[in-house]
Amino acid sequence: MPQNGMAAKERSDMRRPLLWKLEETAMKVLMRGALFLVAVSLLLILGTVLRRGLPALRWAMIFQAPRGGYYTGASGGILNAILGSLYLAVGATLISLLLGLPIALYLHVYRGPSCLIGTARLALDVLWGVPSIVYGAFGFSLMIFLGLRASLLGGIITLSLVELPIMCRAVEEVLKMVPPELTESAFALGATRWEVAWKVVVRQALPGITSAILLAFGRGIGDAASVMFTAGYTDNLPTSLFRPAASLPLAVFFQLATPVQGVQERAYASALVLTVIVFLISVLSRLVSVRLSRHVVG
Repeated sequence: MPQNGMAAKERSDMRRPLLWKLEETAMKVLMRGALFLVAVSLLLILGTVLRRGLPALRWAMIFQAPRGGYYTGASGGILNAILGSLYLAVGATLISLLLGLPIALYLHVYRGPSCLIGTARLALDVLWGVPSIVYGAFGFSLMIFLGLRASLLGGIITLSLVELPIMCRAVEEVLKMVPPELTESAFALGATRWEVAWKVVVRQALPGITSAILLAFGRGIGDAASVMFTAGYTDNLPTSLFRPAASLPLAVFFQLATPVQGVQERAYASALVLTVIVFLISVLSRLVSVRLSRHVVG
């Protein structure tokens, strides 16, 4: 019996490397398959936007506002939507950063693991998953209660609520990557929590915080549902916080909704402009992150 048991154990030990190898091979296949699907999807999206949008793109379309009958084929452009999207996304990202960074610092530096912190993180995760149309409905109800009309300010406030949980959770995950030895050394030298938070943690996490800002900005500039009822839409250039403002996602939607073929092609051109803006912001963010990484302790 002991010999049989030892033989069975030896056979089991021999099978383990084979099973591990099969598991590793299967996981590699799954990872490569997922990467292939993502890459193909991205290429198909970019290819469609370029193929249908590039022929319809004109300089006048970028630097002119819509004229009378634009959505039925008349001349004009989408300058109002470009400026409106930039105003909305930049304003909302700035507000979410001003609110989200202190929240993330409080959760990471000022408070240790506790039930309250776990609940706060769960709440942020839930808010991250809430559809943007719900934020739009909430913002619209709030505006009605306050007696406000659809405006650039209303869109910025509502969009900042969409971006806030993204900013908080992304920044907090970045702060977790700061080596704990740095904070411990700062505390040992007599630094206060405020000094540790802003002079050590934030300084070391600046490249990651830049990426978090980009993530929130990308969500904001591409969102349509939250600003449809709060920012409204207009063919005029945004000139006041208290007047309606257009946005590129809604411009794409309204142009695709028309039965005129030429206007539908302009919708793909508008989508191409939006993609280029996000791409340029991504490149700028990468350059800033590389520059800021010089001051990060490895």
